[in-house]
Amino acid sequence: MIEVVCNDRLGKKIRVKCLPTDTIGDFKKLLGLQIGTDPNKIVLKKGYMIFKDHISLDDYEIHDGMNLELYYS
Repeated sequence: MIEVVCNDRLGKKIRVKCLPTDTIGDFKKLLGLQIGTDPNKIVLKKGYMIFKDHISLDDYEIHDGMNLELYYS
């Protein structure tokens, strides 16, 4: 179990517990439940790279305590 921090750039940081084998789509569903937003409207970025839904957190080398940028489409 890992914990990933999402920063929405408006001062809100959300901590999400998940498994490294979860896909980005699964992660967005967990995040959407916590913040009350439709997962299809969530965009996760790190720098200029946008994470795709079908790839796992482990494949993107997202580890425990890592920060991701949260945007809304």
